[in-house]
Amino acid sequence: MSTNGDVVEQKEPPTPIVSVDDPEESGSAEDEESERDEDDEDEEEEEPTLKYQRITGAIPDLLKKDSASAVAVCNKLIALGTHAGIVHVLDMTGKRIKSYKPHMATIVDISLDAGTDFVATASMDGQVVVHSLSTPEKYSVDMKRPMRTVAMEPNFAKKGSRAFVCGGLSGALVLREKGWLGHKDTTLYQGEGPIWQVRWRSKLIAWANDNGVGIYDQNSQTRIAYIDRPSDSPRAEVFKCNLHWQDDSTLIIGWADLIKVARIRARARTNDSGSGNLSPLMVEITAVFKLDCMVAGIVPHPTLLPPSAIDGLPESLKPEGSKQRQPQTLTSFLIVAYTPPETFDDMDVVTEDRTRQARKQAERPEMRIISRQGEELAADALSVANYQSWGCNDYAIVEAVPLDDPLVTYAERSYIVMSPRDLVKVMPRDRRDHVEWLVERGQYEQALAAAEEIEAQEKAALLRVPSSIDEPVVEKPHLSAKEIGQRFIEHLVSEGEFVKAAQLCPKVCAQDSKRWEDWIFTFAQKRQLQACNFSIIPYVPTNHPRLDHMVYEMILAHFLTHDRKALLQTIKEWPRDIYDMPAVIIAVRSELDKTTSSSSTISPPSLNSPSSMSGPTTNDTAVLMECLAELYIANRQPGKALPYFLRLRRPNVFDLIKENNLFTDVQDLVLLLVEFDHELMEKAKAKNDGESDKEKANGDVKGRRKPAEEDIKSEAIKLLVDNIHSIPITRVVQQLQQRPYYLFLYLDSLTKKDPHLSSSFADLQVKMYADFAPPRLIDFLRFSSSYDLEAAFEICKAQDLVPEMVFLLGRMGNNKQALTLIIERLGDVHRAIEFAKEQGDDDLWEDLLLYSETRPAFIRGLLENVGPEISPIRLIRRIKNGLEIPGLKEALIKILQDFHLQISLLEGCGEILNGDIGDLGTRLRAAQEGGFLLSMATQCDICSQPLADTPEHSLALLYLCRHVVHATCVPGSERVALPTPSLVSGIGVGSRGINGSIAL
Repeated sequence: MSTNGDVVEQKEPPTPIVSVDDPEESGSAEDEESERDEDDEDEEEEEPTLKYQRITGAIPDLLKKDSASAVAVCNKLIALGTHAGIVHVLDMTGKRIKSYKPHMATIVDISLDAGTDFVATASMDGQVVVHSLSTPEKYSVDMKRPMRTVAMEPNFAKKGSRAFVCGGLSGALVLREKGWLGHKDTTLYQGEGPIWQVRWRSKLIAWANDNGVGIYDQNSQTRIAYIDRPSDSPRAEVFKCNLHWQDDSTLIIGWADLIKVARIRARARTNDSGSGNLSPLMVEITAVFKLDCMVAGIVPHPTLLPPSAIDGLPESLKPEGSKQRQPQTLTSFLIVAYTPPETFDDMDVVTEDRTRQARKQAERPEMRIISRQGEELAADALSVANYQSWGCNDYAIVEAVPLDDPLVTYAERSYIVMSPRDLVKVMPRDRRDHVEWLVERGQYEQALAAAEEIEAQEKAALLRVPSSIDEPVVEKPHLSAKEIGQRFIEHLVSEGEFVKAAQLCPKVCAQDSKRWEDWIFTFAQKRQLQACNFSIIPYVPTNHPRLDHMVYEMILAHFLTHDRKALLQTIKEWPRDIYDMPAVIIAVRSELDKTTSSSSTISPPSLNSPSSMSGPTTNDTAVLMECLAELYIANRQPGKALPYFLRLRRPNVFDLIKENNLFTDVQDLVLLLVEFDHELMEKAKAKNDGESDKEKANGDVKGRRKPAEEDIKSEAIKLLVDNIHSIPITRVVQQLQQRPYYLFLYLDSLTKKDPHLSSSFADLQVKMYADFAPPRLIDFLRFSSSYDLEAAFEICKAQDLVPEMVFLLGRMGNNKQALTLIIERLGDVHRAIEFAKEQGDDDLWEDLLLYSETRPAFIRGLLENVGPEISPIRLIRRIKNGLEIPGLKEALIKILQDFHLQISLLEGCGEILNGDIGDLGTRLRAAQEGGFLLSMATQCDICSQPLADTPEHSLALLYLCRHVVHATCVPGSERVALPTPSLVSGIGVGSRGINGSIAL
């Protein structure tokens, strides 16, 4: 997989990969792509292990007319040597920091010290130059022969010896160091051909010549080992030797198609006398394997160990504690693999064939990871410019960070690969790269899960997971979980998996209202708003975020057309302010009009008509009406919702009317309201009857009373009666005339509240009582005087209501006819007597007596009920001789007993009266004869002046009722004579009272 610039493509052996950087091979690329597609069908593609990034910056300009020949990296600085003898110092982004030209010919080898202060170069011009980047310090030596390699001692900048070792075509390995008297050259080894490469680590120096690789110990100043080169190896100058110190005791050798690993260890001490001349160190070859390619460069590379491999290790080798939770690695080899072009077997034969004479084009180089057992773990084709023209010695690879750096994790490692025209950064792929690889291959579900896990861990740790230690490098932004989710939804929609795509929307869209709207409209365009259990609609947010009102209205319109039950549920659940309520009401009302028209029902605009209210409703019509009612309620228009709730028979209608004071709106819905209430009453009555039957069957009826019909009150009638100021009586009567029973209930309740309210409908009430409550008609006739007597009589006569007819005849003054009805129709002597008593007409009594002469039962009844109205003697005298009257004796005895009782009562009452008169007279006399205290301050009860203000020779009058007044205040007082002195003195008033001027 590629990162920036699509530099790398995964290797698909055996088919070579053509880079997009080579347009001249586009034709062959198409063929190879088609072949690769065929291979993909047979073999599942494996995820790459490495990722690549071409370093740009100033490099394209620097190598436009020049080419790279050597490279070294240390502390995020790159030292690049060219064939023009120039050294460019760059950062990891390719930005040029410094350039200088120490040589006139190709720089074959370059070295950086650990502090990145000194750069050592070896060139074909025979010069070896050590140049300081921060100071003028510089060392240059002319070796007279082309130089091939140079290496500075470790920590070169910190040591005063400034030692470095170099070699070349002269065949001598020379150590040059600074002493007291100047620089000193020491030849460490010579005589076996040119020195091709030298590397210095700690106190060990490794070099390569035509015969093999030698290792020199600086402490013992001896060569401790020499590793022979196979005799069948190609020429040394054709395929360069690559030496790399993995650590202080491990040397990796990659030469031509062979890799060797040498381990340096201390030699065991023995008592053998001959061992005294041996070096204290010895070399052991731990690995040797041959490849099917040439090694153009080699570095150690840690490879992640899968958990299955860790489980297979012995218990003693398994990591413990926190180490086990960290990624476990094994060190493998990362090589730049070069495949030489094909050659003909008869190259020594002279030929004129131009194709055989032309230089064969090289294959694309590859990055391969080779295990310690020689197995190829991964292989990627490197995309570099003009690779057909480069040989094995034109490539190089160096570590950007040493393998033994303890502060660098596996994900932070990186390498730099050099070709004459490119620098490519090689990095291990991390989890983010794995996510992107899954996305590229359409494995969105796994990619989304992995991305969410990464983001959750990053959030928990409050830091970004770095993909490289080189922070200045501008990397391609990683795909977020939301972006992956967006692509996943696009993929699901394209595959027709709309339900799964809809379920993913809340996670992907989250608070992004624009993204929500785009996907909802996408589902709408594909007609999938309601596919398979509503698809995306149940996940549409109504708050946080709040979408445009058009989105919600579109969903409601969809439900209105396809699923009206879902429309009703949505209206109930959604907030009222997220869509244009009036617009939705108009749409639903229009659809209701169409539905009612098609189902032959009356259109809702005439809902106020009772006939329309009681008409049938289809299921769709009922749902639409309920939707409309809910919308009106949500829009604060309960009055408009009331007709629909009534037609739908919703039990909360009465609460709705009371809570919202909708009495005025009920004016034209009276019949519908009463009908609905009557239905509720019938249901309640049926329920009570059912419960009673059940209790009776269970024998549990003790102490329980079956509710009477009157116990179930009509709530609608009560509402109409209690709110006559808002619901006019005439309007109610007009609407209820179609249903007389409901009208009777209303007028009856109205009469109970105030008879004057229904007085104008008294004639109608007579008819209603006669039809629906005959026992209560007589009471109404008695207390009401607003009805027409003749009309009422005719109604009663039509229904043969004799008691009511008797009452009406009596009220009309036709007492005789009324009495005749009582006697002939009712035969009730007691009622006849009561009627005669009520009328107080002696002629009526005479008729009654006359009628009773031949009827013993009436005679007995009259005898038992005689009173002040009729004398018993008068009745007894009219009894004919010989007429047998059952119970006559008892009746006469009762008359006599009642007479004696009356006499006794009269005598008792007289005695009581006389006693009370005597007692009251005595009390009156005592009160009048009693004394009365007066003083000079006593006021006149007429003028309210003190009696002391009485004029001379005038009187003060004292009444027996204890009132005292001036005589002058009472008319006629001048005719009262003055009392004699003896009388005054007898009273005891004297001069101290009121001058004795008191008249009794």
